[in-house]
Amino acid sequence: MKCAIIGYGKMGREIERILVERGHSVELVIDEANAEELTAENIQRVDVAFEFTTPETGADNVHKVLKAGGRVVCGTTGWLARFKEMETLVVECGGSLFYASNFSIGVNMMFRLNRRLAELMNPYAQYDVRIEETHHMWKKDAPSGTAITLAEGVIENLDRKSRWVNASTAEGDALAIESFREGMVPGIHTVTYTSSDDFIELKHSITNRRALAMGAVLAGEYLSKVEKSGVYSMDDLL
Repeated sequence: MKCAIIGYGKMGREIERILVERGHSVELVIDEANAEELTAENIQRVDVAFEFTTPETGADNVHKVLKAGGRVVCGTTGWLARFKEMETLVVECGGSLFYASNFSIGVNMMFRLNRRLAELMNPYAQYDVRIEETHHMWKKDAPSGTAITLAEGVIENLDRKSRWVNASTAEGDALAIESFREGMVPGIHTVTYTSSDDFIELKHSITNRRALAMGAVLAGEYLSKVEKSGVYSMDDLL
């Protein structure tokens, strides 16, 4: 698999290490210093591009890859207001997008458990639910994409919650997501159901970025083999 890495920070470097370990080649690395090299010609030289940058640049990078008919694995969060635009580009240009708010296998298992737990808790109105997410101090978006995905899973299956807010709240229909930025924490997500008598806690803690990078590489390998263009997620991979 010939690959491009867009965003050569900690995640980009970890993805590169795993790609090389698994016998793939990195043909193109794009960062701030050479952003102009993200051209249609260069995109078409690779099988898959891996996009891990910032909320400010992620959507434009994905747009360029899809416009060139390329395949892109994107883990940048904070740009989903433009997701419909990318879906349209996939149809018009024949590229493919694999997007996940979190590529950790463990987190994606948590997503499934979260949806099921919300479904089971639906009849028990004495339990309120909230979400906490903690990340390193350099993470720019809040709440995290993972926390939003967890919130959406709760809202879809718990009738008493209809929206989420990024704050502590006493409003009954609102699901509180509290965000903390501290130290070097790669990522901790907790969903807690609390009654006056007990609480149930669903929690995932990541200890290093390799879990995220490995999931992204597995997504890239999957994307390189699918024959039909489209929009894919971890539910397709798992």
